[in-house]
Amino acid sequence: MTSSPAKKWAVLLASVVLSVASVAPAFAQSGGSAPAGDEATAATPATPSAASKAAAKAQRKAARKQARAKKNAELKQLESNGYNPARNDPNYPTDLQNAQKKAAAGAAASQ
Repeated sequence: MTSSPAKKWAVLLASVVLSVASVAPAFAQSGGSAPAGDEATAATPATPSAASKAAAKAQRKAARKQARAKKNAELKQLESNGYNPARNDPNYPTDLQNAQKKAAAGAAASQ
């Protein structure tokens, strides 16, 4: 089986494009070649210390944990007021809204 010249050219062109695309990130600006307006940021270190990274990670983890607990509590409250998220119901929005109304009424009555 022989390949047509058009196929050979297409393969050659594709390989050239891929090889150039893999080299392109090497031409990106480095910290030393930043524009003149970025001189103030060039003086500060680009990477924060390991301790601040760990503290930021712990803070994000705590925020995610708190948000997850809040969502789970809200879902549990809606389920106790008649909402079933696993049910394939054509009346989905109204069921959820009714459960929200019941939960709001229960919260108002308890205050």
